[in-house]
Amino acid sequence: MTESTHTVKSYEQELEHLGSLMARMGGLVERQTAQAVKAVVDGDEEAALEPPELDPEVDELEREAEALAIRILALRSPMAVDLRTIVAALKITGDLERIGDYASSIARRAMKLETEGNISLVGLRNMGHLVQNNLRRAIDALTTKDRDGAVAVWQSDTAVDELYTAMFRELMTYMMEDPRNIGTCIHLLFVAKNLERIGDHTTNIAERVYYAVTGEMLPAVRPRGGRGHHPAS
Repeated sequence: MTESTHTVKSYEQELEHLGSLMARMGGLVERQTAQAVKAVVDGDEEAALEPPELDPEVDELEREAEALAIRILALRSPMAVDLRTIVAALKITGDLERIGDYASSIARRAMKLETEGNISLVGLRNMGHLVQNNLRRAIDALTTKDRDGAVAVWQSDTAVDELYTAMFRELMTYMMEDPRNIGTCIHLLFVAKNLERIGDHTTNIAERVYYAVTGEMLPAVRPRGGRGHHPAS
C-alpha cells in the first residue's frame, strides 16, 4: 500500500468514525427523550431516572466528536461535501447535546409532578410523540444523508409549535378554573416548553443535514421556532 493510499484510507476511516460518534449520540438522546416523555405522561419514576444518568455519556461523545472534527479540519484540509459534513457535525453534536439537556430537565420535572385527575395529559402525550418521531427521522436523515427526510422534518416544526400553543392555552385554562392546579400546571408548562425546544434543535439538525448533503441552505423563513434556548429547569 502506498503512503497516499494509506492516507486516503485513514481519512475515510476518520470520517466514518465521526459519523458513528454522531449516530451513537443520536441514539442516546433519542432514548433520553423517549424516557423523559414516558416519565411525564405515564408517571414512570424509573424512566425519569435514566435521562440524567445518560448525560455524561452524551457529553463525552460530544467532546470526542468535536476533537475529531477539528483534527480532520486541521490535518486533512477537506473540500466540498466533506468540508460541509465536518462543519455540520460540529454544530449537530451541539444540537444533540442540548436535546439531551432538555430531556433531562423534563425528567427532573416529572419527579416533582403530582398530576390531578382533572388534568388531561393527552395533548402533552401527542406533543411528546411528535417530537420523538421528528427526532428519530432527523437522526435517520443524518445517518443516511437523506435530503428529502431532512426537508420533511424541517416542515414538521410548525405542527410542534401548534401543539405547544394548544397545550399552553389548555394549561392556562386549568389554572384559571382551579388554583389548586397551578403548581402542577407550571411544571407541565416547563415540560411543554422544553419539548418545543427539543423540536427546535431537531429542526436545526434537519437544516444542517440538508446543507451538508446539497451545499444549499433551506429557506431563511423556517417553520416558526427559536434558537439558542437553555433548558427550563
